[in-house]
Amino acid sequence: MTSETTTLPTSEQIRRAPKVLLHDHLDGGLRPATVVDLARETGYEGLPETDPEKLGVWFREAADSGSLERYLETFAHTCAVMQTRDALVRVAAECAEDLAADGVVYAEVRYAPEQHLEKGLTLEEVVEAVNEGFREGERRARENGLRIRVGALLTAMRHAARALEIAELANRYRDTGVVGFDIAGAEAGYPPTRHLDAFEYLKRENNHFTIHAGEAFGLPSIWQALQWCGADRLGHGVRIIDDIEVADDGSVKLGRLASYVRDKRIPLEMCPTSNLQTGAAPSYAEHPIGLLRRLQFRLTVNTDNRLMSGTNMSREFEHLVKTFRYSLDDMQWFTVNAMKSAFIPFDERLAMINDVIKPGYAELRAEWLFRPQGATATASRASDSA
Repeated sequence: MTSETTTLPTSEQIRRAPKVLLHDHLDGGLRPATVVDLARETGYEGLPETDPEKLGVWFREAADSGSLERYLETFAHTCAVMQTRDALVRVAAECAEDLAADGVVYAEVRYAPEQHLEKGLTLEEVVEAVNEGFREGERRARENGLRIRVGALLTAMRHAARALEIAELANRYRDTGVVGFDIAGAEAGYPPTRHLDAFEYLKRENNHFTIHAGEAFGLPSIWQALQWCGADRLGHGVRIIDDIEVADDGSVKLGRLASYVRDKRIPLEMCPTSNLQTGAAPSYAEHPIGLLRRLQFRLTVNTDNRLMSGTNMSREFEHLVKTFRYSLDDMQWFTVNAMKSAFIPFDERLAMINDVIKPGYAELRAEWLFRPQGATATASRASDSA
């Protein structure tokens, strides 16, 4: 008979727990040492620091500065060293390795091919290099006794005019490692409806896409992404909270858009630490994820930019566990949500849930049985409703 005493998962349990990541930018997750190495190899002289440790601190401080100019500058540096085939292969391989070491079993990592053409690569060469890197990283993870599967999301920049071209590229490589499409960049002034031709094309091709919406801009961004463009998921979507009223007595009333998002089980790619940096939420305690979790929205937990935020999936969950006292059952709920929302075939998602995720959490929950006498652990069972 299991104990009914609830305890919080330890940092080690959080790290070992199987995790699923849907919103992670390749150019936002480089190792600082790799940035320094690639800058030296490619002749890039614009880095603010050449010591890896100091450079890592610089990236985090720039992202935390509250200055959009400094925040965007961080990506200028990472993209600058990702302009050759070898650099792209290395960065993608290390990405897969780092995620696997953090307990991620499935990830969809996004990048904008149009941002890696400065030294003569073609769009196709960029995609093939990144795909090669992901496969190499998966292989290295297996050699270390870890398992991860990585799919690529090709991103078009919403201020540019190449969305249809990138959508066609995503469709051509959909059977060789690319699982979907995305648009990113400044939301204000660049609504997703500017790229309707790309979204209409993808829908005709029965392909998947997510849209950055509801982060820096509000409900109109979410509404357009869903009702005009037909997004499968929302990148961030945190501003859906603006369509939810909480009365003084704690009762909650959902507006029509929030009700639609919840009723249709539209996945929200929440990135708590990143949202704090960009001002989308003032603190972890005040992040909408707490209320949205209670209201049973289809929530997922993500990293966004691991380098700039100094984070990984384990750290994101540690913040949520500390703030909201989430259990392993809550972690499994978020993880199953994410796997249900992934852009790979249904049977493969189901197998990941039943054969990898649920057994992994069951094993962690059962560890209390093998502790010294008198120790207790959580034994609650969370609903898999999503």
